Amino acid sequence: LEKRMWLRHSSCPGRCDGMRPNLAPRMVGLVSTTPALNAREMTARRFYSGGDDTYRVAHVVIGGGVVGLSVAARLGQAAPTLILEKNAAIGEEVSSRNSEVIHAGLYYPSESLKTKLCIRGRHMLVDRCKARGIPWSNVGKWVIAANSSEVEYIQAIHDKARTLGVPTRFLSSDQHQEEPNVKAHAVLLSSSTGIVDSHALMQDLEGAILSAPHENSIIPHTKVVSIEKRGDQGYMVEAVSGEGESAEKCVIHADTVVNCAGLYADRIAEMILKDKMPESYRQYYCKGSYFAYTGKSLVKHLIYPVPEKNLKGLGVHVTLDLAGHMRFGPDAFYIDKPAGDPWAVPDYSVNEFQLDEAHKAIIKYQAFFFLFFIISFFSLSSFCFVIIFFVIIFFFHYLYEMK
Repeated sequence: LEKRMWLRHSSCPGRCDGMRPNLAPRMVGLVSTTPALNAREMTARRFYSGGDDTYRVAHVVIGGGVVGLSVAARLGQAAPTLILEKNAAIGEEVSSRNSEVIHAGLYYPSESLKTKLCIRGRHMLVDRCKARGIPWSNVGKWVIAANSSEVEYIQAIHDKARTLGVPTRFLSSDQHQEEPNVKAHAVLLSSSTGIVDSHALMQDLEGAILSAPHENSIIPHTKVVSIEKRGDQGYMVEAVSGEGESAEKCVIHADTVVNCAGLYADRIAEMILKDKMPESYRQYYCKGSYFAYTGKSLVKHLIYPVPEKNLKGLGVHVTLDLAGHMRFGPDAFYIDKPAGDPWAVPDYSVNEFQLDEAHKAIIKYQAFFFLFFIISFFSLSSFCFVIIFFVIIFFFHYLYEMK
């Protein structure tokens, strides 16, 4: 089993259901086609007339993940827009560490903004994928009750979905055979849940930004260090481009600043709000592990269990990517922010002990995990697992011959 990571955050204490992070088959960020400008080159380019040391632009978007790219793609159609990205390429963090699921909008309260945006956003995303040739698939999702006590939960989801206009339906016992490797007491099908190639989506958004009629730019290797509001004159954004001795400061005068900084969005908010920053804006990092199955996929749909009470997320589920790879996860546990450098990348390493807990969750609804159980229970290396596998095969062959 390969081990892959995702990380999600929340803007509210005690919660981890904020931005849903993304795991993709390619765990590296996209290489931006935008030249990496330094501070001196930035001040030399003209969007509007500005001071000698000030870069003038209509909009600054902080963060080059999928949210920042989406915002800039829209704003850049109307006026010059600049994306400031602290990493070497776009989409290197949350946008590259999630399950790439296009959710239907089943889980959050009916009247919440999350639900409304999820339902509307799904339609907009699918329309964009169809129009621009972005790879996606409407694979559907099974929400399963492992026993009779969990049926009430998926019945409540079904009832809510009907009021929201989201298509769901219960499957008959015969239809359960569509997934012979899944054991379930009851199954609710979400037929509008899909998956998308997040990297292709970000490349498309990047292309839309750079091909817009206005002079838009994506500036990598650039961290924002301060933001000052200048009354009705907009914002003065100070940024540092580059690292170490070669780092250069620049000042950007923007009419609008949009905070899309992902895991660092609370730091950006504090630069603007200062001592008026609400405590509820603080982010608390919740880390999870995905375990990738290296063999051929054993399911055709996304498989989601009923979450346990007081669980931080939606539980350990099965997701697919467009290449047909299957993975299990995530678990979820809170971690401290990295000490020292406030812009440091969180620890994405996977601990072996997490495999045991993942196994306990998976075998509740997966019928094919005797071998997975051997790995997690004994914490064996791949080599030892192969040996035991062949010993088991030989044993059953021996019994057969004895007959």
